[in-house]
Amino acid sequence: MDDVRRLLAIEDIRGLKARYFRCMDTKDWDGLAAVFAPDAVFDLREVSSLRHPLSGAWVPPYSDDSHVHRGHAAVLKMIRGALAHRVSVHHGHMGEIEITGETTARAIWAMEDLIMAAPGDAPLRLHGMGHYHDTYVRLGSGWAIQTTRITRLYLTQDPA
Repeated sequence: MDDVRRLLAIEDIRGLKARYFRCMDTKDWDGLAAVFAPDAVFDLREVSSLRHPLSGAWVPPYSDDSHVHRGHAAVLKMIRGALAHRVSVHHGHMGEIEITGETTARAIWAMEDLIMAAPGDAPLRLHGMGHYHDTYVRLGSGWAIQTTRITRLYLTQDPA
C-alpha cells in the first residue's frame, strides 16, 4: 500500500471510531450497527479490572468468556442493553493506528467514559479511563471494527 492510500485508510479509521463513540452516546443504533463487521467480537473480560499498584494483581480478576460477545447481533445487543437507558459520554483520543495489510488494521485508543443514570432512575455514576484495543477490516462498504477490547487504568462507580 502506498503512503497516500495508507494515510487515507488511517483517516477513514479515525472517522469510523469517532462514529462509534457518537452513535453509541446518541443512541443511533442503526449508525452504530454500521461500524461493526459481521463477525465482530467485543471483549469485556478486562473492563472492570484494575492492576493493584503494589501487588500488580488484577482486582477483581478478569471475567470469564461470558463477557466476550461474538457476532454482529450479539455485540449490538450487548451495547444497547448496557446503554439504552443510561446517559453516556465516551471519548477516544490519540489513536495509534497501524495498517497491517490491504484490508486490515489495528489500533490502540486512549479513552475516557462516563455513564450515568437517566433522569428519574436509581443513581449511578461510572467514570473510567483506559484503552480500546481494536482490529479493523476493510469491507466493500468501507472499514469496520472487527474486534475490540477495553482495558482500564482507572474506574470509579458512585451513586450520582
